[in-house]
Amino acid sequence: MTDTSRSDTSQSASEPADDALKAELLTLAQEAATRAGALLRDGRPADLGVAATKTSPIDVVTEMDLASEKLITGFLTEHRPHDGFLGEEGASSTGSSGVRWVIDPVDGTVNYLYGRPDWAVSIAAEFHGERVVGVVAAPVRGETWHAVSGQGAFLDGHRLRCRPSPPLEQALIGTGFGYVTERRVAQAAVAQELVPRVRDIRRGGSAAIDLCDVATGRLDGFYERGLNPWDLAAGELIAREAGAVTGGRPGTPADGDLTIAASPGVFDALQPLLERLGAWHD
Repeated sequence: MTDTSRSDTSQSASEPADDALKAELLTLAQEAATRAGALLRDGRPADLGVAATKTSPIDVVTEMDLASEKLITGFLTEHRPHDGFLGEEGASSTGSSGVRWVIDPVDGTVNYLYGRPDWAVSIAAEFHGERVVGVVAAPVRGETWHAVSGQGAFLDGHRLRCRPSPPLEQALIGTGFGYVTERRVAQAAVAQELVPRVRDIRRGGSAAIDLCDVATGRLDGFYERGLNPWDLAAGELIAREAGAVTGGRPGTPADGDLTIAASPGVFDALQPLLERLGAWHD
């Protein structure tokens, strides 16, 4: 394999990432996601159990989450030793190149624990704080999405566009729930108010896949409170590059308070409704 390591990027913080850097980061993210996905799919122990918990006893980490993050960070460090990291299972470093990798080694861990297919490896690359590359690999579904800022979104090489916007009452909306009881209760109350106003609601268990499903046209929209940067980094870019509108509360980007991604007309109707329903607080 060609040595793609570099001591630092030649671009300054005031310059956007050029196409050569984006291409390099995309290639590495795709390879890392493929390797981690294969490890998770083929190496899943029959007696897989919980290695630790996070926000609550039902918010779990498995030994394979840890192994996947170690594989990803090791591979990326080998090729770009001066990059920074932000990973769900503890990878955190600033780096000196201006590039930071935002990694969810298994998005949808509970699905993975139960042997359900809707889990993914999510890897995004930022350059001086701007998200420039996103890759989401769902090995059991046999699908890999990617996007590069300004260059579109793709599923297994096929360019994506989100669905044309239906009226909100005909929209299929995805969502998710947190693992802390108080938050789940509040999220259930919002969903109860939303159900009569839309075609239906889906809860898949992986925010990264839900965001990609907006890009692919399998959902008209998605919203969730409480996502972390690694949950949404790659999927949000993929949805946006497929023509979806993304954001949080009115005037704010997608973040931990609220993440919304939807086709433009659905977004315009869904965002103010979620604001009125208080989807941004517990």
